[in-house]
Amino acid sequence: MMKIFDSHTHLNSEEFIQEVPRYLKQAADLGVVKMTNIGSNTQLNADAIKLAHQYPQLYAAVGWHPEDSKNYDAAKEKLLEEQLTDDRVVALGEIGLDYHWDTSPQDVQRKVFARQIAIAKEIGKPIVVHNRDAFEDTYRIIKEADIRDIGGVMHSFNGDPEWLKKFLDLGMHISYSGVASFKNAHEVHDSVRATPLDVMMVETDAPYLTPEPHRGEQNEPGFTRYTVEAVAKERETTPEEIAAATYHNAEEFYHINEKD
Repeated sequence: MMKIFDSHTHLNSEEFIQEVPRYLKQAADLGVVKMTNIGSNTQLNADAIKLAHQYPQLYAAVGWHPEDSKNYDAAKEKLLEEQLTDDRVVALGEIGLDYHWDTSPQDVQRKVFARQIAIAKEIGKPIVVHNRDAFEDTYRIIKEADIRDIGGVMHSFNGDPEWLKKFLDLGMHISYSGVASFKNAHEVHDSVRATPLDVMMVETDAPYLTPEPHRGEQNEPGFTRYTVEAVAKERETTPEEIAAATYHNAEEFYHINEKD
């Protein structure tokens, strides 16, 4: 049976937190056997860590999402640095820029993004990057910081092959979500075909971005399987090949040993 790693999900969100065992079972039934829960603020960071200690197939990332960056301060930074030393915390994220919702001022977003990359470099953890309608600034900040020594991933990548190449040149991994299954996501399809398999990951970003054939429903980690199938179809290969490669890449990226 295929083993799939959902590299970016949110079982720590209110949609799932009360029923985690049910969603883990539904995921396992579809071959999704490991996942990283991503934080974005005080509550979601704490819950991601809590779940990672409760369930061996779960890992945590902690960070301050651009939408929450207006609430970032010295005390929250101190807590974040402490949380990053937890042995179940595998990355700093999600961090980045979101100029679509603009819930935090753009200058604040940029400052908090750059600051968190600096912390990741100090501590030696990879970064998980959120980018929405902010390609130029996201690229510039990552380039200026130089993340090659720690690694990073563009989560739910939705850029064209030109942007793909620019981020690959910075040493970034690329993760694809259910958007890869959308019929009209032609630029994403082009990028899926152009992404080197050794730096690709797959994700759900559940409860968001539900893939076909469940589009319109609430997403869940098990649906990573449909993203794997969509990527395989675009690349004219088997789901098994995509599952195996992305599983290996996620373990390597998050420094997860097979003994876990």
